[in-house]
Amino acid sequence: MSATDDNSNNGELFALLAEYDTPGELVEAARKVKDAGYTEFDCYSPFPVHGIDPAMGIKRTLLPVVIFCGGFFGALSGIALQWYCNTTAWAWNISGKPLWPQTTPVGVPIAYELAILCAVFCSFFGMWIANKLPRVWYPLFRSERFGRVTDDGFFLAIEASDRRFDADKTRKLLEDAGAIAIEPNYLETDPARKTMPKWITAFIVASTAFALVPFAIAAKARSSHSSEPHIHIFPDMDFQPKFKSDTAADMFADGRANRGEIVGTVPRGWLMDDDLFYKGLEAGKWTERFPDKYADGTPFVVDDKLLKRGQNRFNIYCTPCHGYDGRGMGMVPERVKAGGGVWIARNLVEAPDKDGKGGVAVQMPNGQLFNTISNGFTTMQGYAAQIPHADRWAIVAYVRALQRAQNASLEDVPEAQRSSIR
Repeated sequence: MSATDDNSNNGELFALLAEYDTPGELVEAARKVKDAGYTEFDCYSPFPVHGIDPAMGIKRTLLPVVIFCGGFFGALSGIALQWYCNTTAWAWNISGKPLWPQTTPVGVPIAYELAILCAVFCSFFGMWIANKLPRVWYPLFRSERFGRVTDDGFFLAIEASDRRFDADKTRKLLEDAGAIAIEPNYLETDPARKTMPKWITAFIVASTAFALVPFAIAAKARSSHSSEPHIHIFPDMDFQPKFKSDTAADMFADGRANRGEIVGTVPRGWLMDDDLFYKGLEAGKWTERFPDKYADGTPFVVDDKLLKRGQNRFNIYCTPCHGYDGRGMGMVPERVKAGGGVWIARNLVEAPDKDGKGGVAVQMPNGQLFNTISNGFTTMQGYAAQIPHADRWAIVAYVRALQRAQNASLEDVPEAQRSSIR
């Protein structure tokens, strides 16, 4: 016996439920019901039926608009968050960089991620709200016949609240539309039958509690202290049979893992006995020339290849302060100046006056210029760890080319070509 046949629990009439044999018949019935002027009806099937939406007169959902607005809001929130952090909360001057770089690709990832996050939230919760979900109880659930909707049943229900609903006329319409069965569906009067089963409530509570267990374990691990390492399910290479710096090692007489340099030895390939190439010194003084050979014995030649290499290294390491033209007006000094500060970078191409004053870099020997690149000077850090010796000499050659280009005179032009200069 169907639940709707139990008259003791029947309330007011909720809807007329009609079953159809095929998806095509369901679509045709929906079209006839819509054309008859009904608006409070719905179709149910075990799978999506192509063409059912236009047959029912369902308008395009506003969910894409909601998702777009959510994504747009997320992107704006990401940009606003970065603006606040960089200009208000933590306005740090880092190497003269602008406080508000988020108009460049630097700020795109955060804005993009927040846009996706908010769009997903709007999509998920918007779908639930638009479909009035979740529904713990629905009057059609009382029908045993309706239970086949998840298997092989195709149903159409017209609610009694529709302004055109008339029990006899609506039944006749459904019969004419090809229904193989029609039954009335009533509201439930017993509150206990509309309550969520206790086992479902218990399952939700238990699932939520178990979902919080990993977070509790992580919180405990972060706040607790132990002399033993944490459990590593995937150890990778975190623990290796080796000694780390500043640790104890009983295999050595002094009990320390750190081993000092062995007197009278040098690592293979690290002798660096060529003072001209490695230090820029010749007979204890700064050299005025370039080395004769590289560390491997290859002849050192100042040619176009060397200058291009020097230009490449100069553009990477030197231009932030000295600028591309070497005049000491790079990005860092200009940014600091814009903020009211002072960042002095030496003008590498300035020529000395007639009394020999100024033009420090121009008058500096090649060896001293090489040493400055290696060990730094005042606020300039040394680049020995970043730039190999050969590349430092290439930079020296390129700086000399810059100086020659900036301070060239008519005497530097071949006499045969002087007449072509205007």
